[in-house]
Amino acid sequence: MTASLPSATPESARPTRLERITTEAGAEIAVLTFAHGPLNLFDKAMFDSITADVDALSADPPRAVLLRAEGKVVSGGVDVHVFEGLTTEQGAELWQTLFAEIIHQIEALPCPVVYAAHGLTLTAAFEIALACDIILAAPRAKFGLVETVVGLTPSMGGPQRLAERAGSGRARELVMTGDLYDAATLASWGVVNAVHEDVDAAARALVARLADGPTRAHHATKKIIEAWRSGGVAHADSITPEVSGELFGTEDLVGAVRSFLAVGPGKAEYSGR
Repeated sequence: MTASLPSATPESARPTRLERITTEAGAEIAVLTFAHGPLNLFDKAMFDSITADVDALSADPPRAVLLRAEGKVVSGGVDVHVFEGLTTEQGAELWQTLFAEIIHQIEALPCPVVYAAHGLTLTAAFEIALACDIILAAPRAKFGLVETVVGLTPSMGGPQRLAERAGSGRARELVMTGDLYDAATLASWGVVNAVHEDVDAAARALVARLADGPTRAHHATKKIIEAWRSGGVAHADSITPEVSGELFGTEDLVGAVRSFLAVGPGKAEYSGR
């Protein structure tokens, strides 16, 4: 049995906003915005709202997703009241719930997921970013896993996903010191994919580009990399023939091959089917 998160907040008061928009080419994009000002703190209502949004994305996936935030900061972290008075069992159930309902569901979405960080990005917000496919940041963005200030270690997958991107030594440093790291440093470590002055515009442009692309192929890429993450190169090799082979039955591959042979590369249009 997992820990229960609170019941849904009325739509007008929800701390997140999920919008669906369409690119000029007709591909659907979902934009999930943290809007729980002034600090976008992850309290019980915030966790519940994100869970509902991720459920909606899983039930009806778009062709790309953008996670972003409103306000001065992406998030000031978790509201410590969430942890107050929890027993050992309740603490374990909380993390189990957040993995199952947020982190693992984001990673399982069958489309590219981009995270845009324009400012301070702490604890749960950073761990959610690490569950996304691509992280973009503004030069002024700062990141931290600062759970040591309340005697915790990050427990929504941050340390292990940080280690995957930056190496285990860097992950231990960032978590154990509780220091803040700027976007340029994390880009040099391979945690942040790119730094942009106007990160929101850059992220929206990237998401549109990815949404207009071969969605089934992007999903196959995610499956192959997930196989490597769980079982190494040999496991990824073992599942690639079937995963990639299925693409030959998609409209996008058939059409793109025909387009390539007829007019050359870069002219194909994709439907996501």
